[in-house]
Amino acid sequence: MRIRLDIAYDGTHFRGWAKQPTLRTVQGTLEAALARIVGSDVQFVVAGRTDAGVHAQGQVAHVDLDDEQWARIESRQGRTPQDPASSIARRMRGVLSAYPDATVTRSSIAPAGFDARFSAVWRRYRYRLADDASGYDPIRRHDTTSHRGTLDVAAMDEAACTLIGLHDFAAYCKPREEATTIRTLLDYRWSRDAQGVLVAEVKADAFCHSMVRALVGACAAVGEGRLGVDDLAVLRDALTRTSEFKVLAARGLTLTEVGYPADELLATRAEQTRARRGRTRA
Repeated sequence: MRIRLDIAYDGTHFRGWAKQPTLRTVQGTLEAALARIVGSDVQFVVAGRTDAGVHAQGQVAHVDLDDEQWARIESRQGRTPQDPASSIARRMRGVLSAYPDATVTRSSIAPAGFDARFSAVWRRYRYRLADDASGYDPIRRHDTTSHRGTLDVAAMDEAACTLIGLHDFAAYCKPREEATTIRTLLDYRWSRDAQGVLVAEVKADAFCHSMVRALVGACAAVGEGRLGVDDLAVLRDALTRTSEFKVLAARGLTLTEVGYPADELLATRAEQTRARRGRTRA
């Protein structure tokens, strides 16, 4: 039985999503909670692995439960019987404690062909950046990066628009062996919220390692006046990492949403993505 899990977490005290020996990670924490419920080990497949310190409001994963594990879910409905799949989220929240920094917000039987990673068509991130114009809010210190001085948000937004489209983003990615850096950046914009905090909304078919934090760092350099609006596309097309801007801190970054096609297209999308990744490695 394949189960879709919708997940949220404060990444401050995690060493990223991916399970690592001796380190506290989101995957390790949530898998351990579900294993207690079903009585044996489980393994999650996630839409996008986040780095240490990165948060999520709309992360998505799936887990395959064998017959014995599913039987344990069905047999323990408690005093308020409900759909067995939806009860998984409630029971995991009970295992995780009253105020966990990682939780499952929803659980459901996955549609046929669903793969949390390969069926996804886009991921959306938000980055919060507080400069002198907005001031510092200690309540939001875990999900907002501070910046000295005042940034030109109009210039940052204009520069962000120059990066949209299908490109090789090697200049904005930390290289990984056999991994492609070609991505379609679907949307990238900057604005100030009601409190004056600069907020970036970034959407792409997928992101390579540290790509979002590099993109926001490049736009911050434009906001400071150290780079021009047109420089970001020039740096991108050079296809090499540069010291012209800093990769900003993980704390300001949140995965807000993962997009999937209609149910009848899930399997086709997964097959297409796997084939494309295979060609890249070859």
